[in-house]
Amino acid sequence: MRVVVGITGGIAAYKAPLLVRLLRKAGHEVRCVATEHALQFVTPLTLETVSGNRVYADLFAPTNEHTTEHISLKDWGDVMVVAPATANIIGKMASGIGDDALSTLLLSFSGKPLYLAPAMNTQMWENPAVQRNMACLRSWGVHIVEPAVGELACGTSGAGRMAEPEEIFNTIAEINQAETGKGAKKGVKVLVTAGPTYERIDAVRFIGNYSSGKMGFALAEALARHGAEVELVTGPTALKSNHHNIHRTDVESACEMYDAATSLFPHCQAAILSAAVADYRPINRADHKLKKQGEEGMTLTLVQNPDILATLGGMKQEGQLLIGFALETDNEMENARHKLEKKNLDYIVLNSLRDAGAGFGVDTNRVTIIGRDGSTHTTPLLSKAEVAEEIINHCL
Repeated sequence: MRVVVGITGGIAAYKAPLLVRLLRKAGHEVRCVATEHALQFVTPLTLETVSGNRVYADLFAPTNEHTTEHISLKDWGDVMVVAPATANIIGKMASGIGDDALSTLLLSFSGKPLYLAPAMNTQMWENPAVQRNMACLRSWGVHIVEPAVGELACGTSGAGRMAEPEEIFNTIAEINQAETGKGAKKGVKVLVTAGPTYERIDAVRFIGNYSSGKMGFALAEALARHGAEVELVTGPTALKSNHHNIHRTDVESACEMYDAATSLFPHCQAAILSAAVADYRPINRADHKLKKQGEEGMTLTLVQNPDILATLGGMKQEGQLLIGFALETDNEMENARHKLEKKNLDYIVLNSLRDAGAGFGVDTNRVTIIGRDGSTHTTPLLSKAEVAEEIINHCL
């Protein structure tokens, strides 16, 4: 798509380049339109660098490509999103006011999908005039990416915080797919595993790891946005999956994940196994809380868990695609390539705990995608949503 991104003068304007990056990573063309006040928070150079196009901010600038730039941009764009959308621009839209580059463009942008991501202080958001204007825009078919409840620039907490760029991006993608019936992976069924597994010792203790499930959930959401039917098998996590294309199965232990994955894989065209599965579990599990054993301590006897990735590699039929993950700390490339061959994978995604900002619990990642043919593709440090897009575009 050709996407016009409008930016207004709120502190959340600093997040606009992140939204532009997500759109560009997904293959969309982007042009930015900013108000004078928006450029107090984010520079034209930043917006031009991430979008690859000149910023439109002045109705009468001699550098404008057209004398009626707002009309040419309306004709160029397929979709428009304003993020952040301040109370001021919302009021102008509802009242039909066009007195600068952005508001004039919004007046002309009719008959095409339009999205707003409001951002303002809670007291402003709850003002009856603002809510009246929002009701008016909703009645006209404007798509609203509702603001979140959270910490605000003034130091208080409440409703009015702009939705995160990933949520705005997901909303645009989902609504566009629903309205056009298009999806790059439409009809493809993909198994995704995510999160940790917990191996119980007794009624209150377990063996686990630090996996949050964020990478697996990002993959599931990205696949669903592309039109795939996703079977998400996840270990214990607080993350939510709301997309209608995602069917979620919650498990706790490695054996439970093994049963779910081996049952679902024969019905899928592809599988991406990003879960951090425990290699071992206690051979005996107490149903009650074990008491301290005294000075001599406690000895746990562990037994190896079934290898989900190797089992699916052995089950794989012609036409099925299997992608695994390798989290390494030493001899990363050598260990990852060995795992790819040993477990009959088509691709393996390598990430290292040596890389700052990658690994468990964080919102970013840096990976190297290794193909069975020996090819490699390394990403810079990106959000996990962006990494998910890279994996899908490269492997599927």
